[in-house]
This record gives sequence, structure tokens and C-alpha cells, in this order.
Amino acid sequence: MKKNHDIINQIVIRDVIDLEQYQNNNQFSFEITKKIPGKLGRAGIIHTPHGDILTPAFMTVGTNGEVRFVSMEELKNINAQAMLSNGYHLRNRSKEIAKAGGLAKWSHWNRPTLTDSGGFQVMSLGSGIGKVVSMEREKEVVNAEEKDRLARVTEDGVYFYDPILKKDDFIGPEESMRIQCEIGADIHMAFDELTSLADSYDYNVEALERTERWAKRSLEEHQKHCDDLGYHQALYGVLQGGRWEDLRRSTAKKLAKMDFDGYGLGGAFLKEDLGEILRWCCEELPEKKPRHLLGLSRPDDILIGITMGADTFDCVAPTREARHGRIYTKFGNLRLAKYKDSTEVLDPSCDCPTCKNGWTRGELRRMWKSENLEERQQYFTLSSIHNLRFIIRLMEEARKAILDGNFEEYKEQFLKDYYHTSQQENH
Repeated sequence: MKKNHDIINQIVIRDVIDLEQYQNNNQFSFEITKKIPGKLGRAGIIHTPHGDILTPAFMTVGTNGEVRFVSMEELKNINAQAMLSNGYHLRNRSKEIAKAGGLAKWSHWNRPTLTDSGGFQVMSLGSGIGKVVSMEREKEVVNAEEKDRLARVTEDGVYFYDPILKKDDFIGPEESMRIQCEIGADIHMAFDELTSLADSYDYNVEALERTERWAKRSLEEHQKHCDDLGYHQALYGVLQGGRWEDLRRSTAKKLAKMDFDGYGLGGAFLKEDLGEILRWCCEELPEKKPRHLLGLSRPDDILIGITMGADTFDCVAPTREARHGRIYTKFGNLRLAKYKDSTEVLDPSCDCPTCKNGWTRGELRRMWKSENLEERQQYFTLSSIHNLRFIIRLMEEARKAILDGNFEEYKEQFLKDYYHTSQQENH
């Protein structure tokens, strides 16, 4: 049996840059390095007080300021550049985090960080909706009955019942900004209202107008506290508007005129509409400000997102799916349940520590199914590292392809390799 310390191994990255050394006078800025010809996509660098983010980039999700079963050193060794944490879940520890000097120091990550506003979490208490569903599931998307909802949207903000703390609570734009500024990530998200696929056009108009008013209130409150921890904390405006082009373009134009440092691209929509929705938004947004696509990590979604102008991405899927035995490889996803006695490594072409140290599919399956807690936890670490490195490497390769001028060729070959096997075996 291999030892835990074998998990850690160094990765060589193509862009040589000290991600912890750069200090931009504690400010935030974005520069475009190269564009994809004829497309909205680009490679760039986001400068933050805690280091650079080479884009396109994936922000590893550490909901509570840590990635489950993966240490900060292990994240750095697979070239994770940034971490996204959850403002909703960290809100009751915000003063403790501020006292420690902010999220990067408190978490011992010491690299760029981002927090969301908490809006998605409290809105989902109201309807239980997901953000993206496939076409065949559209009819299944319905809002919860009014009597069953744990959240109520008002002009002030959202009143909700916290099922974890078992008490009533409230978050509005001002509360969200104060919480996020105490947590002290390098990038924050404005407070917004997430609608569902079940909501009508008329309700989306109402909700979008409210989100735009909340955007102004978020900016005003954020400007009061964004330098409280001794470095400048940036704020992104969040675009909603559902699946309607007029709403998406209209809100992009309005938010573009506000003094945001960048933009979050969010909302509930059909997966098939992703490219068009991103195009509508990014054609209207300022070119010289970064854009973050919220909550997506499928390779096809990422590559569409990059093509249409998204710079950074986040999603819990890589680690969550790893814990459930779903392993990412160049030629499609593997379900470990099928590999009881296999002596093959997870992915012969992978440069992650799990693969480089020779862990086989059969060994990992046995650990995954083990009744020994220590073995199961080691499996969670090994598989999470592998899946995260897969997505991070995809970003590195996409960036290199943009810089080399062959992104479209790279995208076509990657999708051909990945989805040919994946569709046959798993879908």
C-alpha cells in the first residue's frame, strides 16, 4: 500500500510565474494577452492582491475555505490558481476571518480567492431549482409550492429559514457586501436574484429590475468596506435574465455602465442555450474587464464558455463526482464500479500525482468500497486530486492553444477524444 505522502508530487506548468510573489500595490486589474481570432474568447491575466490568475482558469471550490480531503499544499502542487468559497456558509465566521487578515491568510491558501454573494443558496431555499438542466428534463423543473418555500424575496432582500442553524435569517445587498468584505476574498459577487426555468418572462423582468437595483446598492455598500483589511477587494456585477436575449443584452448594457471590476455570468437556462446566452452578454460587456461563468465544469461547457468570452470558471462537480466514483480521463469518464480487478492506471496520459504514482483503477475501486474509514478518505483525496488536475490541465492547454493561435483545432480534437468514449460508455 502506498503512503499518504506519495500523493504530493510537483507538476511543471507551461506559464512560468510565481503566483504568490506578485503584489499589484494591493489592487485589482485585468489585461488581455491574446484573443481568439473572430471570437469573443481571450487569454489574459487577472492581477489581485494575492497573486495573478492566468486565464482561462478554473477556481477550485472550497465552500468553507477548504477543499474537502485535499490540502492546500496538494492544491498548489496541481497548479490550482484560485479558490472560490461560499459567502453564505462562511457568514457566521466572517468576523473571525477578518481578524485573521482575510480569507487567503485564514485558510492558509495565500493565493487569489473569490466569494459568492450567498444569493444562490438563499434563493434555492425558495424553489429548490438547479441552474442548468438538459432539454429532456425541462418539464421536470417546477417551483416549490409557496407554503413549502424557506425563502421569501422582497425589495429589501431575502428572508429565509436556515435549515442548518434552524432559525430565521435575512440577507440583502448591504448584508452580503459587509459579510464578503469581512471574509476578505480578492473578488466578490454582487447580490442578485436567481430565477428558475419555471419562472415566466414577466417575472424575469421583475426580478431582473430588482437585481439591477440591488447591484447599485451592492456597489454603494461595497465601496464603504472594500479596503478595510488593507488591500483592495474587487466586486463583480452578476448578470441574470434567464433565456431571453432582450433581457440579457439589456442588463449587460446597464451593468456595463456601473463601476464593477468584472462580471459574473449566472442564471438558470438550458444547457443547449449556453453559447448563445454567453454571446449576448459578452458582446455587450466591456472587453477589458474579466468575466466569471458561475457553476459549470463540463469540458464542453468550459470550451464553449472560453470561446464566448468567459475568463474564469468554478464548480463543485470535479470533487463531488470523484467521491462518487466518477473519474475524468482524456477519453471520457470512468465509473470505478466497473474496474474491480483492473491493473490500469486511471489515465496513462495524466500528469497528476495519483497517476504518476501508479495508482490503478482496481486499487482505487477497492479503497472506494472499503469499510476502513482511513482508506476511503485516502481514496477521496487521490480521486479529487486527479479530477481537479484534469480540469486545471484543460484550462492550461486551452490557454496555450489560444496563445499559439490554434484554439479551435484544440477544442475540436479535445471534444472528439473526450465525448466519443464518454458517450459510448457512460451516457
